[in-house]
Amino acid sequence: MVIRKSVVKALFLMGLVVLGWGIHLGDELPDYRLVDPRALAQPSQVSPTKALFKTTVKGVEYAIQPVADYEITGVVVSRHDTAAFWDKIHIESNDHLNVADLCIAWGHNLKSNNYKAISYSNGQFTCNFGTASEAVWSAFDLSALSNNHLLTDDRAMAKRIAKLKVGDQVRVKGHLAIYRHHHGFPFERGTSVVRTDVGNGACETIFVSEVELLKPASAVPRWTRTFGGLLLLLATVAWFGFTGYGTE
Repeated sequence: MVIRKSVVKALFLMGLVVLGWGIHLGDELPDYRLVDPRALAQPSQVSPTKALFKTTVKGVEYAIQPVADYEITGVVVSRHDTAAFWDKIHIESNDHLNVADLCIAWGHNLKSNNYKAISYSNGQFTCNFGTASEAVWSAFDLSALSNNHLLTDDRAMAKRIAKLKVGDQVRVKGHLAIYRHHHGFPFERGTSVVRTDVGNGACETIFVSEVELLKPASAVPRWTRTFGGLLLLLATVAWFGFTGYGTE
């Protein structure tokens, strides 16, 4: 089969451009006009309806102490999967209940669209966010964003949580809880019970009973990155897979 070098080069460059544009788009956060009204609500917190209970995951017995019934809706702005290869803390602490962290924004931050101008990232236990713009930062409502440690002992629930993406509009319901184990050493993690705290201990720890995807994130950035990657793959295969080339 004969193929022109110029065609392969053009295909490769097109792939780079499309992939680069997809990376530039990043994980697109929805505009306020596209936000489900339910995602604007404040989190709901009432006295716990469940007593202390125990569960075993991967041979580790955990005691879970609910401190409040809790429900949060909003937009996922960042996330962390505790199964990530670089997450050593969860492995070393035998923490198999905390399957993921979701950093969620709601309320005023969504209404003002201000949250789209903030950059977000997750560490192993933290949601990090910031901006170089003083105007954006001063308008940002710190009490309308939280990092949520999601706990479950149910594989089906863990899979549903794993499918949630940045930009998804979600509802999470369950129990704010303290959990602990004594598998080789004493381990305990607590939870925040207010939305106005920051720093260490400000995360909400939720033993999840329900997860609902209110509205999925835009698929355009992912499709763009996928299409760009396929173009690059096709160009690479064409370059190394064909021995004959047409004249220029």
